[in-house]
Amino acid sequence: MTDNASLVARDLAALWHPCTQMKDHEWLPLVPVKRGEGVWLEDFDGNRYIDAVSSWWVNLFGHANPRINAALRDQMDKLEHVILAGFSHEPAVALAEKLIEVTPPKLERCFYADNGSSAVEVAVKMSFHYWRNVGRGEKKRFITLANSYHGETLGALAVGNVALYKETYGPLLMETITAPSPDCFEREDGESWEAFSRRQFEPMRDLLQRHHEEVSAVIVEPLVQCAGGMRMYHPVYLKLLREACDQFDVHLIADEIAVGFGRTGTLFACEQADISPDFMCLSKGLTAGYLPLSAVMTTDRVYQAFYDDYENLTAFLHSHSYTGNPLACRVALETLQIFEDDDVIARNRVLANHAARAFAPLADHPHIREVRQHGMILAAEMMQDPATRKPFPWKERRGLTVYRHGLENDVLLRPLGHVVYFMPPYVINEEQIDHVAQIALEGVDLATKQE
Repeated sequence: MTDNASLVARDLAALWHPCTQMKDHEWLPLVPVKRGEGVWLEDFDGNRYIDAVSSWWVNLFGHANPRINAALRDQMDKLEHVILAGFSHEPAVALAEKLIEVTPPKLERCFYADNGSSAVEVAVKMSFHYWRNVGRGEKKRFITLANSYHGETLGALAVGNVALYKETYGPLLMETITAPSPDCFEREDGESWEAFSRRQFEPMRDLLQRHHEEVSAVIVEPLVQCAGGMRMYHPVYLKLLREACDQFDVHLIADEIAVGFGRTGTLFACEQADISPDFMCLSKGLTAGYLPLSAVMTTDRVYQAFYDDYENLTAFLHSHSYTGNPLACRVALETLQIFEDDDVIARNRVLANHAARAFAPLADHPHIREVRQHGMILAAEMMQDPATRKPFPWKERRGLTVYRHGLENDVLLRPLGHVVYFMPPYVINEEQIDHVAQIALEGVDLATKQE
């Protein structure tokens, strides 16, 4: 009979885990999961954990969701996969139609890929290739934000700005232009989010003015830089950026992979600025955490630049074996149907308000600089001296104390460095939110009392 210890032993003899220094597991136990149900994960020894991070931000409607399970079983009996070059199928078409309906205006074409990083690769290549097709081949550079993250394939890494990745893989990456982040954590005392985001836009405008002749696109994570520590900014920045991209004839790529599908309080974060990007990258919540799938939404203007006679060699060059997988597309369709049937966005507003109240005591903690929130994403920043913004030394890994305390008390919290965050499945209830908030507060207490 399998138990935690036996599966962990087998795991460590065979697997190499992502974003992990494997030597840590000489002292930091793996958690082998046997099953999931709703917000709960259960290991082989019967311990249960509230999945307060949605299993890397993908799960929307709980584990083993009955509706999604039924849709997946139904599709499995019809078609599991078929090549999407020269062939088509109902789930891929229906999902593309639905995404065109629910995404911001002018996004009228859907291109499928396998995961978030691949979607970013598609958007970057498609933007560059568009300018090449219309005779503007000099427009081949990209502007990105400081502290940004867009995935871990080489193109996605290049347009991100995570120092560790850039230092490690820099020789393999194309050179990009970096603008200061609108991250409102850096605002002056008494300065509003909107005022700071407006102020931070000026360097971006200056870069666009100086480099627009050679710039293909600006890529941003709307409202929340998730992997960068759940740093947040005001929607006005997106509005100003859309206006400037139009003025200087530069594409805008909105990476909504982590923030899309209700995470920030609206179905898509761009809605809060009332803008439409030229490219929108979608993944993670697209299939509610069930299967790998991503989509790049773009405009008919972009599409028409590739629509040509074969001999002109203007076709877009990108493919994956599992492009538009029928199982994943069918799951995504059911996910979007749940949003409509259950009025998820309205319920999320109630849950987000409850979370704000439940986590409010963290703001008074002597080692918390800030508690910030956009919808169903809430984060608290631990600091050695919040008044002077002096951080804890990164090597102390104090977030691990919060993580381990959570596991001991039925909660999966996985801080980003010293940032404790809450991004749960939407099926969580108020009592469960209260429990997570209490355990987070206790964990911060333990983490900041370390000698």
